[in-house]
Amino acid sequence: MNEHAMHQHPQPAAPAGMEYAVLEVRGMHTAGCAQNVERALARIEGVHHAEANLLNGTATVHYDPARATLEALRAAVADCGYLCRGESGPDHMTGHAAPQEKPAVHAGHAEALMDHTAHAGHAGADTAAAAHDHAMAKPTRHGEAGAHAGHAMGGVEDHSAHGGRPGMTAADMERDMRRRFFLALTLTVPVFLFSHLATEILGLHIPLPFGLTDKLLGFLLTTPIVVYGAWPFYVGARNGLRQGVLNMSVLVSLSVLTGYLFSVAATFLFQGAVFYEAAAMLVTFVLFGHWMEMRARGSTSQAIQKLLQLAPPMATVVREGAEIELPTDQIVVGDVIVVRPGSKVAVDGEVTEGQSDVDESMITGESLPVKKKVGDAVIGGTINKTGAFRFRATKIGADTALAQIVKLVQAAQNSKAPAQRLADRAAHYLVIVAVLAGITTFLLWFLWLAPRFMPAGADRLVFSLTFAITVVVITCPDALGLATPTAIMVGTGLGAQHGILFKDAAALEAAARIDAVIFDKTGTLTKGEPEVVEIAVNQELGVSESDVLAKAAAAEQGSEHPLAQAVVKAAQSRGLSLENVSGFEAVPGHGLKAKVGNSPVLIGNSKLLADNGIALDGLGPKAVELARGGRTVIHIAIDGKAAGLIAVADAPRDTAAEAVRQLRDLGVEVVMLTGDNRATAERIAHDLGIQT
Repeated sequence: MNEHAMHQHPQPAAPAGMEYAVLEVRGMHTAGCAQNVERALARIEGVHHAEANLLNGTATVHYDPARATLEALRAAVADCGYLCRGESGPDHMTGHAAPQEKPAVHAGHAEALMDHTAHAGHAGADTAAAAHDHAMAKPTRHGEAGAHAGHAMGGVEDHSAHGGRPGMTAADMERDMRRRFFLALTLTVPVFLFSHLATEILGLHIPLPFGLTDKLLGFLLTTPIVVYGAWPFYVGARNGLRQGVLNMSVLVSLSVLTGYLFSVAATFLFQGAVFYEAAAMLVTFVLFGHWMEMRARGSTSQAIQKLLQLAPPMATVVREGAEIELPTDQIVVGDVIVVRPGSKVAVDGEVTEGQSDVDESMITGESLPVKKKVGDAVIGGTINKTGAFRFRATKIGADTALAQIVKLVQAAQNSKAPAQRLADRAAHYLVIVAVLAGITTFLLWFLWLAPRFMPAGADRLVFSLTFAITVVVITCPDALGLATPTAIMVGTGLGAQHGILFKDAAALEAAARIDAVIFDKTGTLTKGEPEVVEIAVNQELGVSESDVLAKAAAAEQGSEHPLAQAVVKAAQSRGLSLENVSGFEAVPGHGLKAKVGNSPVLIGNSKLLADNGIALDGLGPKAVELARGGRTVIHIAIDGKAAGLIAVADAPRDTAAEAVRQLRDLGVEVVMLTGDNRATAERIAHDLGIQT
């Protein structure tokens, strides 16, 4: 692998057969640190290219698994002075968590649980929202069976990359950088106020304390800044030089040290200009930039952290006929896991016993729970809503759909836009330019200009060095290496917080030129929560809308089904009082039977009423009309007669129509995709002004 691969522009796509891993890298303080990691990884045989992200402390590596291993990648990161624990991910999914003690055994078994069934609600309503099938990238296993994502990382050696504690977390590094900045700021203010610069620019003439000279005071105040405050940049420069990278840390270190050391010599060895205020201010400003950058880590990675926490840390696993609580990272493929109502699914698997409704909205975005029965697939991180079931684990750790989504987001944040690659290359060559400019300046003044312009009695060498060091000190635009990755990180982070995932940085950059936007319907253009939109009653019975709604809400108030909750919420909004319910009986796939007050009530689909010999009479045409309009129709029978219909629909978001209008005003075509029925799709499209 060419060691300069990370400087190619643009980055070529990885060949077929390549895999990628997102490694956790601790100890990166500067943009140069990320370049060091990229260079070290790119040197490994079999690595196509690597992209490190300073802000979230990870590195994405595209490699050939036949020629490179995760252990080799981790070792390469460690060898260049940074701590790598392996693939990035939550501890309870990747095996980074501390070993647990002997697991506890439940007194009961799953057989008892399976006897409890919950209200099936309206699973078979005439019109139901269809869930989308989300294609997940096929995960790749990197380790032996039972080991999560190849995390055989025992005995990882700690490396203190930047003068801090070994293996510092992002929060630790942010606090460390903050301490360094405030120390530097506190000392830089008096350095500036007592300098000749303050006298010339601000006209300040502050008496020097303790009888010190201005040079000696500058030395005493600047030394802690240069030694302690700038230490991360020295270590970053050292690591960069070891990897053959001339990064921003090299330029910062060169600028600070040349200015400081020349000033020390001018203080104690010869008469000359000093640059204490320049060195101090340079360190302070750069520290401030890096502190702000590290603060951005927390604010821009919240979406990833929320995703990571979807998977539960513990799961109920059946081992040798008994149920035991195990950490999620100890689950192996083939384990049978018990999921109770309200619990989260720990890993991906296949249902082997029982049935239930599972809320997959956090993965798919679809609001309605999905019915799960034997043979159906379940996704780790989703929530079981009603019944209890068992499933067999098929994918664990970094192979789960949730881990793959997190990995995709991290890879997108680690990717580099063309503009960022250009900035990285410019930063690489700028170091060379700065050094050559300093040398050229020195030679010009020493050999030609100094004899003409230097004051009488001045030393030619010192006079020429003063100009050379001035050039080196001011040639330090560290923002060049910070601005682009920070913008990419903030952009992708804010996008993720608003439900927008960018495949990579190039996609984010190309977003400014898009001419069409494709929206998913449910949960994006719509609220994702059904609500009652219309009530029709049987006029021949003399019942009112409130009568029908109150009876239905009373029977449904114990259910967690979204359609049932929509009915209850509508009754509450009207201030209706709900009667007592008895004789509740769920009819799977059709609805329910109950006695509300003194009246027997049936609530569900048309088949439920037909099976009980109840005709719709005049409500039949209205039911067809509502269904064709994209509504989910709930049928209500009271005292053995069809009493009314409740139409439920997913309403558009309050801001959706305005968003569509603004996009169309910008000349962007708006397209809506949905797996729902045509009637529902046409209703939402008409309401929002979408033509495609």
